Amino acid sequence: MELKLLVLALALYLGATAGFVSHLLTGKEALRRLALVTLTAAFGLDAVAIIVRSVVYRTLAITSFHDQLSLFACLIVGFYLWLQRRYPLTVLGSLVSPIAFLFVLSAYVFYSGNREFPHEMHNVWLPAHIAPAFLGYAILTVAFCVSLIYLLQEKELKKKGKSSLRRRLPSLETLDELNFRFVTWGFTLFTIGIITGSVLAKERWGAFWSWDPVQLWSLVTWLLYALLVHTRLTGWRGRRAATLTIVGFALLLVSFLSVNLLFVGRHSALG
Repeated sequence: MELKLLVLALALYLGATAGFVSHLLTGKEALRRLALVTLTAAFGLDAVAIIVRSVVYRTLAITSFHDQLSLFACLIVGFYLWLQRRYPLTVLGSLVSPIAFLFVLSAYVFYSGNREFPHEMHNVWLPAHIAPAFLGYAILTVAFCVSLIYLLQEKELKKKGKSSLRRRLPSLETLDELNFRFVTWGFTLFTIGIITGSVLAKERWGAFWSWDPVQLWSLVTWLLYALLVHTRLTGWRGRRAATLTIVGFALLLVSFLSVNLLFVGRHSALG
């Protein structure tokens, strides 16, 4: 059943992507509303699929790579939909929707059924690790999208003459401020996830640090985002901050994918 839900969510994410891009190009309000409704429906189906897997297999739907991909997409879209209620950032949907589509498509491709979750991992530190870590990933993904839009708006402003696209994009000041907020929130949650993950590792394997690939990648990624937060606090703004945010997300994505696809370790969903 969960596969059927994923397929439906996949189709709706694709439809939402088409709607947001069409709105961005034409400015038609009907397309914006339709895209938001479609994205909300896709989010709902994705969330239900995660719940169904958790109930059917009687374990948290986070044990396999496809579980993690689906959860990642759901959190990204959920955060965006919450954000959309507070800020007029429809343009973000044109990036969030295709990212969610690609993650859910990958979840479908890599679907491998249920994996047994170690009984000893069921303790208070597990949700305290997973929840902030994945929510932090989601917020940093949205920060990446904001940075891409910042660079696009900067390019549009340098063009001579009028631009209809330019009018539908937020101001550089708004984008820069949102980028700073999201990076700060995401970095804070990411840090909490690393700390609680270390405690969980101590409970599970007897040591806070074991040089596991995911721990090494997480440390490298954390250091880059720590550098970004530090530079923002000391005056970095605009293009440099946006570029470093994009680099940080690329490293985050590479670490997430490589740990699951290339390395076999204690954290690997495929190992």
